[in-house]
Amino acid sequence: MVWTAVLLVPFLNSSMMSEEHIYLVNILIVWSKLVPYIMIFAINNFVLAPRYLLRRRYMLYFFVAVTILTAIFYPMDYYYDKLQLVPYYAKDMYVIHGRASFTDLSWYWNVLLGLFMMGANLGIKLVFRSIQDEQKMVEMERQSLQVEMDYLKYQINPHFFMNTLNNIHAMVDIDPEAAKSTVIELSKMMRYVLYDSENAHTNLAQEVLFMENYISLMKIRYMSDVDVRFNVQTPLPLGAKVPPLLMIVFVENAFKHGVSYNEPSFVHINLSCQDGNAICEVRNSRHKDMKVEKGGIGLENVRKRLELLFGKDYKLDIDDKNESEYSVKLSIPMIYDKVHSNR
Repeated sequence: MVWTAVLLVPFLNSSMMSEEHIYLVNILIVWSKLVPYIMIFAINNFVLAPRYLLRRRYMLYFFVAVTILTAIFYPMDYYYDKLQLVPYYAKDMYVIHGRASFTDLSWYWNVLLGLFMMGANLGIKLVFRSIQDEQKMVEMERQSLQVEMDYLKYQINPHFFMNTLNNIHAMVDIDPEAAKSTVIELSKMMRYVLYDSENAHTNLAQEVLFMENYISLMKIRYMSDVDVRFNVQTPLPLGAKVPPLLMIVFVENAFKHGVSYNEPSFVHINLSCQDGNAICEVRNSRHKDMKVEKGGIGLENVRKRLELLFGKDYKLDIDDKNESEYSVKLSIPMIYDKVHSNR
C-alpha cells in the first residue's frame, strides 16, 4: 500500500504544479529514480535487518547501510548532473526543466531519504515482529496452562485410585460379593477418568454420575455405619458443563477424614445450580482422635486448577472452626452447549 501511494506521487505532483497535461516522460523519470529505493527496501527488509539489526549488531548495520546508499546514489547523481544523460524513452519528448522536480535531489539528500525510508521500514518490521512475538507468547502460555492443568488433574487421579484400591483390598476377605460390586463401580469410574475427563469440560450430569458411583462404592464399604447423603438438584440444567474431577476431591477428603469406625459419622453432599454457577457443598463429621490434614496433595492441586481455570471467577469457602463438623463450599461457573444456551 505504501509503495502504491509512492508510485502515485508524480501524478499528484503534476496536479499540484497545475500542469495542463501530465507528461509521461516526467512520470517515467520519477519511477526510474524510485527503482533504487525499491532495491534498497528489499535489501534492507530481507538482508540487512534480519542479519544485523535484529541480531543487535547496530554499528555494523549502520555502516553497511550508509555504504550501500552512498554506492547507489552518488553514481546516479553523477549520471544525471555531470553527464546530462536522458533515458532513451525521453528522446524527442518534451521534458519540463529537463527532469522531474520531485526527484531533483543531490546524492547526500537521497542518502538521508534512504536512511529515513529504512528507518520507517524497520519500525513497521519491528511492530509486526512484536505482534508475532506476542501471539507466540499467548500460544505458549495457553499450552503451558493446559499442560499444567493436565498435570494437576492426573496428579489427583492416582491419589483417588490409590484410596479406592485400598478400599477394595479391605473388602475382599470380609465380603467378596461386595468386592466384586466395588470392582464394577470402579471400572465405571475408570472409564470416565480415562475417556470423558480428557476434555476440558464435561456434562454436569456425567460428573454427578461419577460422584454417585464413588459414593455407592463408599456405602458398600461402610454399610450403615455412616450417614451418607447425596442431594442433587433436579432437574439439572440442560447442556451445563463443568471441568471434570474438581468436586470429587472434596467428596473423597470427606470420606477420608470424616469417617470413624468408633464414633457416629456422617458425610452430607449437596449439589445445586444457581445464577449460572454449580454449587457443591460437602459436610463431614470431625473426630478428636483423627488428624485433619490442612491442604494435602488433592486439595492443594484443586486450588491450583481452580485458579488456572477460573482466575477469580470461583469461590471456595472452607469452614474448619466447628470442632464436630468440617464443611467445604465450592461455586464454579458453568458453560452451556450452544444448542441449549440459545433456548
